[in-house]
Amino acid sequence: MKTYKAYAKVNIFLKISGKREHYHEIVSRFMKVKNFYDTLSFVPKNGSAFEIIGDFSCATEQNTIYKAYLALQSSVSSKSLERLMITHAVLVEKSIPAFAGLGGGSSDAACYLKMCNEVLNLGLSLNQLAEIGLRVGADVPFFIYGYKSANVSGIGEIVEEFEEELLDLELFTPDVQISTPVVYQSYRKNFYNPIDEVEVNILKKTLSLDILKNFSALEANDLLAPALQEYPKLKNYYSADRHFSGSGSSFFRIKKDV
Repeated sequence: MKTYKAYAKVNIFLKISGKREHYHEIVSRFMKVKNFYDTLSFVPKNGSAFEIIGDFSCATEQNTIYKAYLALQSSVSSKSLERLMITHAVLVEKSIPAFAGLGGGSSDAACYLKMCNEVLNLGLSLNQLAEIGLRVGADVPFFIYGYKSANVSGIGEIVEEFEEELLDLELFTPDVQISTPVVYQSYRKNFYNPIDEVEVNILKKTLSLDILKNFSALEANDLLAPALQEYPKLKNYYSADRHFSGSGSSFFRIKKDV
């Protein structure tokens, strides 16, 4: 069976632009991390239960791949999809750590949806897959489209390709498990200060390299301050040359020449 790659991402910047009921609206630059990915494939199995083979700490029912299966099946009601998951398990070789702000779970879910679409000839467009993926997680649509770099807004459903060269990035993921809901709740309670439309338009047109050169981590990512407040251990890893991805815990910087 063919092997598929589920790439990590970083948030070059992540700013809050408003609220939508219980959600925060964002404007962010997502960039794919080259040479850092999980791999997924279908492998034959015995037994009829949905099975994921891989190094996961969560139960199958909480896994984004299983949630993607449920979302896809409710959308297409495919007997061939049912048969595939009765006869095959999803083998995942994990490289992207969990709770790291690198989108590993979302990328795995997106990769699974695209695998099923290809293997079963479901004929779904990327837009249709992105709509299904959004039901699994806000970051999933970015990974569905497969852009190297994109401006992502709304609650993650608006993905606009941003044409630029991929940066060679160095990642640092401390052993700090961060809860995204906790960070967002802290932001709303203690740091809420959405940017205006003028700032949004400037950021969306600025090259990622210039963002990283001209903005500090705190300026580029609205979630760093609440993450530092809720998880003081992060301060041990925060330095002037590092930026912060998502709600954490990963930091990153442009790889330096040796």
